Amino acid sequence: MLVRAIRGATTVDNNDSNEIIEETGNLLKEIIAKNNINEDDVISIVFSVTKDLNAAFPAVAARKMGWTDVALFCTNEMDVPGSLTKCIRVLIHINTELGKKDLKHVYLKGANILRPDLAE
Repeated sequence: MLVRAIRGATTVDNNDSNEIIEETGNLLKEIIAKNNINEDDVISIVFSVTKDLNAAFPAVAARKMGWTDVALFCTNEMDVPGSLTKCIRVLIHINTELGKKDLKHVYLKGANILRPDLAE
């Protein structure tokens, strides 16, 4: 098996704990479904949020999904002037047989402008 990374992002409308956790959960579920990921395949997940989001740790969404044995880390995204606001990003490291070109990166809601070539 190889170690690969899958990217994803979404946005929220408000700096609200429930909204951050719910939208992060939606993003994780979409990435899992599109890439047929099993929990045992997940090595770690890095979550980042823009500076305007601090009501909740997005990693809580993974814990609520039962991922208690996965290494999770939350951090702040760089504050680049003019960049997308209220954005949650994930970087999931997995063990897989898939090639890089076979991975499905997921960009939801307002985050689809980050990578329009990958957004559906």
